[in-house]
This record gives sequence, C-alpha cells and structure tokens, in this order.
Amino acid sequence: MSSTTPPGSDSESAETPDSASSGALDPLSALLREVEGNPATTTGADSPDSDILLSPSQSKGKRRKKVRKPKPRWLKVAALVVAVLLVLPTVSFVNAMVTTQNLSFAERGAEWMRDNHLGGVLNTVESWWLRNNKPKEGGEPDRAIEVPVSGDVGPTTTVKVVAPHLPAPTNVQVPEGVTPVANEGVWQPVGPLVGGAQTMYTTQVRPDSVHTSILDGLVWIDPKLASFEVFPGSEEPGGKWAKPPQVPMDRRTSLIAAFNGGFRMDDAKGGFYMDGVMQRPLRDGAASFITYRDGSATVGLWGRDAVMTPEVTAVRQNLDLIIDNGGGPPNPGGVPAATAAPGALVPGLVDNVDGKWGATFGNKVYAWRSAVGVTATGAIVYGYGDGLSSLSLANLMLRAGCVRAMQLDINTVWTTFNFYSATRYLDPPSVQGTKLLPESFKSANRYLSPDARDFVAIFARTL
Repeated sequence: MSSTTPPGSDSESAETPDSASSGALDPLSALLREVEGNPATTTGADSPDSDILLSPSQSKGKRRKKVRKPKPRWLKVAALVVAVLLVLPTVSFVNAMVTTQNLSFAERGAEWMRDNHLGGVLNTVESWWLRNNKPKEGGEPDRAIEVPVSGDVGPTTTVKVVAPHLPAPTNVQVPEGVTPVANEGVWQPVGPLVGGAQTMYTTQVRPDSVHTSILDGLVWIDPKLASFEVFPGSEEPGGKWAKPPQVPMDRRTSLIAAFNGGFRMDDAKGGFYMDGVMQRPLRDGAASFITYRDGSATVGLWGRDAVMTPEVTAVRQNLDLIIDNGGGPPNPGGVPAATAAPGALVPGLVDNVDGKWGATFGNKVYAWRSAVGVTATGAIVYGYGDGLSSLSLANLMLRAGCVRAMQLDINTVWTTFNFYSATRYLDPPSVQGTKLLPESFKSANRYLSPDARDFVAIFARTL
C-alpha cells in the first residue's frame, strides 16, 4: 500500500539529485541568463527564486528593472537657461504682434526684428528680395497723370489784395530721351488758396531714362502760406510727448497735407528735438529738417545752416545731405529774400562713402524712396516714388529746383504724401485724404489715426 506524503512535509522539500548543485549553473544556462539580463549566479540571500533555474521563455518576465542615474545638475541648469532664452523672445514677439499700432502684421514683425538686433538679417533679406524684384525697365506709364482737385467746400471769397507769396515754380525737366506724357513735369495747383494765393503745386515725372513706366511724385509748398509742424509717432522717435501720434481732430479743418519722416532713430545717424525735448542728441553735420515758431521750415546741414535757438520748434535729422549748395541762403521761409547758390550732388553719394546714406539695403538698390528739400526761394519740396536709388532721388530733387535736400524714409510701407480736405464745410470728422501717388501702399487717411512713425503735417495759415 502506497503512502501519501502530506503537503508541507520535510520530504517534499528534500533535495533531489538535480537540485543539489543549483548554486553553480552550467555554462549554457549561465549564458542564457546573461542574455536575459540576469546575473549568472545568485545566492539564496539575494533572491528567493535563486535556486530555481528558469527557461529563457520564463526568464523574460523576470528582468531586473534598470535604475536610471540622476541627470547632472549642470544639465538641468542648462536646460532651464535655454527654456528662458526661448520664452523671453517669444513673449516679446507676441507682445509686439498684439500691440495696437497702425501697422500690418508683417510691419510689426519687421519692427520687432530691428528692435531685437536682427536688423542685419532683415536688411539682407530685403536687399535680396529687391535685387531679385527690380522695377520694370522701359515701357510707358499704365495710368494718366490726374490733375488734382483742390477740394474746397467753403464759401467763395473775393480777395482785394493777394497775400505775400513765393513765385510759382518752373516746370520740371523730363529725363533725357524721354517723351513726356500729358502733364508730366507740369506743376498743377493743389490745395486751398490762402489770401488769394496758391499754397501748393504738384507734378509727376519719370525717375530716369531707364525706368520709363514709373511716375514719381513731387509737391512744392509755399511756407508763406502754409505752416509746418512735426508730430511724433507711437514708436518713433520714442519717449512720451504731449502731442498725439496723429493730427488732432480740432486741427483737421486747416490740415492740407502730411508726409513721412526719416529712418528709425537707431538707423538715422542723427537726433530728434521737439518742443523743448531732446529725445536723441543732434549731430553736427547731419542733414536736418527744421521747423520754427512762425511755422516756417528749411532743410540744411546742422551746425552750419541752422543751430539751436529759442525759435526752433523741431529738428528731425536723417543721414547726410544728398544735395548741397555750400551753405548760406535760402533763409527759412524765404525771409529775408536772398540769392542762394545753386545746389549740387554731394560728393561720395554714388558709392555711399562711409555708409553716410544708409545701410538698410544699399543706396544703389532701386526702391521706393522719399526726400525733402528747399529751393533757392525758400519753398519746401517733397519727392517720392518707386524706381529710385539715392542718386536718382537726388537728381529728381535737383530737377525740382532744390538747392539742399535730404533723404527721408524708404520702402513702400513708410513713404507717404497725402492731401487732405473736408467734404463738409468746417466739419473736422469729414476730413479725408487723397494720395499723391495712387499706387503708394499706405492709406490716404494715414496720420488721421495713430501712426508708429513721426511725420510732418502741413496746415493752411490764417492771415
């Protein structure tokens, strides 16, 4: 009769011949355990299962968990620094994109790049784009030169004595070899009469004998009949001002025109002064647009043609002069009248010696550019348009009669000249703008809402 061994009895746990030598594995088993990630030999103190030899399939579920070593502290610190360096510009960029300005998304992005030391990258991209998208050469303009309407809506008055004013400008010569289209180079009256005399004249003309399908714009303004005033932008020239970055509503019925200022102050190689505040130090020798308490204005070399006096209300500097007559007359506003030396191109302009005329994308690149100058009689002339290098811009201003001139801002989004008039008599909200050049980028109502850049407003004088 066979006996049954009770569970848990000593005989059940007795060693068998196979298990007696379990402490030392055979070479094949040891190799298999090494492959599976388990030590070749273990003791009973190390593992309760050490006496049991597992097959390879069984041992897969018995892998030891690998213990991860802690990362070095320097690596954690480096990761934190990188995260902060990425977060800060991201926050800055987002803030720039949502800030309320009269700028498009692309314009805000470009401004942010210049504010954050990426102007060189932006300049390279802009230069590459402009060099690969040059203005058309040859051809004829695809539009006519429209004769502007003055826009007067008030009562007609009879003037017995015409107010003192400058003589009307002589017509602008067209480039050599170019057959003029209708009204090209012919000054046309625009804007209101003041004291029976014409405040402004305008014309359009081809920039040179190569880019013959382009019409650039010119405006001649009489400082005896119109006054000039510089306004700050919300971003440029920086600082806080009592003046708003737009023409105030209560002054709009006398507003007749406005035009853009110069480069961003970081790129202007000059200073900015207005209403007793020196926002950026003025540089001797810099090209300067200067306004005075009597509303007159002039263009000249700071320290030679103009210096700081109590009569100066604003000075906007930008690079160096592009046309110069060596100093002396004309006097601001043409008062007193004096004979001025003729103007000439400034030496070095062609090759942009020492970067005097900007480094945004080079002075030889043909692009939208603008300038302001003064004639021998003291009239102020503004010129702008496409297909212009610094040299052809200077030649444009020479043809318009300037004896001194300075380049202002460049690029399609920053160059603007608008005329303004009310559609209802003495009703400021009804004032609307008209572009000098219909193809210019910005709205005709620019400067009637807050603008990022400083600008010059022109008002009809009250005689």
